Amino acid sequence: MKVLLVGGGGREHALAWKLSKSKLCRHLYIAPGNPGTAQFGTNVDVSDTDIEGLVKFAKEKLINFVVVGPEDPLALGLVDKLEAVGIKAFGPSGPAAQLEADKAFAKKIMQSFSIPTAEARIFDDYDTAYEYIASRENGVVIKAAGLAKGKGVYVCNEPSEALRAAEKIMKDRIFGDAGRQIIVEEKMLGQEASILAFVDGRNIYVLESSQDHKPLCDGDKGPNTGGMGAYSPAPCVTEKLMSQIEREVLVPVVDGMNRNETPYKGLLYAGIMITAGGPRVLEFNVRFGDPETQPILMRLQSDLLEAMIACADGKLDEITLKWDPRPAVGVVMASGGYPDAYEKGKVITGIDQAEAVDDVKVFHAGTKTEGETLVNSGGRVLCVTALGSDIADAQKRAYEAVAKVKFDDAVYRTDIGAKAIKKS
Repeated sequence: MKVLLVGGGGREHALAWKLSKSKLCRHLYIAPGNPGTAQFGTNVDVSDTDIEGLVKFAKEKLINFVVVGPEDPLALGLVDKLEAVGIKAFGPSGPAAQLEADKAFAKKIMQSFSIPTAEARIFDDYDTAYEYIASRENGVVIKAAGLAKGKGVYVCNEPSEALRAAEKIMKDRIFGDAGRQIIVEEKMLGQEASILAFVDGRNIYVLESSQDHKPLCDGDKGPNTGGMGAYSPAPCVTEKLMSQIEREVLVPVVDGMNRNETPYKGLLYAGIMITAGGPRVLEFNVRFGDPETQPILMRLQSDLLEAMIACADGKLDEITLKWDPRPAVGVVMASGGYPDAYEKGKVITGIDQAEAVDDVKVFHAGTKTEGETLVNSGGRVLCVTALGSDIADAQKRAYEAVAKVKFDDAVYRTDIGAKAIKKS
């Protein structure tokens, strides 16, 4: 069949790589794609938010199945528009995508269906938010309610930090319309884990666990980013804990979305804080995480496209996924200055040498070609991902490969995987 993959980041490079291996995939198109996805299909010059352009392209090329990678086109209703013209797609409807696009909506779903999460209040205006935050004695978490590319969250140790965060979001509008509302949450303590699951409206199939690293610097210091690295599996997610997460989080949210008349199909991502009192939801995303996708798909041995089609058809109960038992570690190499201002156009070398390391794959995120030269074009540039006999071996291979990739002002964390090694 002809498949269209929507998106152009590191997640989409990993998805393109795995989709292209499917026995069902005759030709893969990627819109807009990147230099990495071009290795596995045909890049198409259509923006991932050009909904009408994507539908038009899919109709003209007689696309059989569309996989939507990023959150923006999902929230804009791409899946609905495709299905309206008879094209199957993997991903939630626009109304269901509000589970990520509108954090206030997500919080109300969690509160309505007794899903464990942080206590929170939602504010529509800065003055009321200011009064509430100023009255707090301890640190809080401030979140832009809308889509902010994974960067709209501030973990604040003091109320004064929280006030400044609220001002940036609501008055300075650094995230645009995503900051029209904010969520003020209690600050939860514990380890984070990323739990991803296929959902077909009623069936849930949980993927292997992973752990993302949002802060920019080693030791979880510095500003929050879209993610600086990940590994899979996450040793902190035991079999018993995973069963509890399924029972207390995944089943209730899928049931709650059905009761809310916004049934959920696609990939559901639950960001979980493992607290002393049990697992609690930090956030829901409505698509594969980035960079969690890279190590998770390195370990997937089954046909990804087959699973996605089963998901769209409501036949998830008919598939079984097989996994490489070896762990994987992915290290993000970012542009100097990220997540704030950074320079583009830095020449990138050494990817071939990095991929010559056994069981290493380098996934492109913020890259483009200028003539024959590969340069950086985004904040997160590459995700260097490795399998290993154990987590320490995977980490060693990943950083051996990272050392071979060069571009000016490259930054990356040196401790991705350290928590898992300590736990094991």
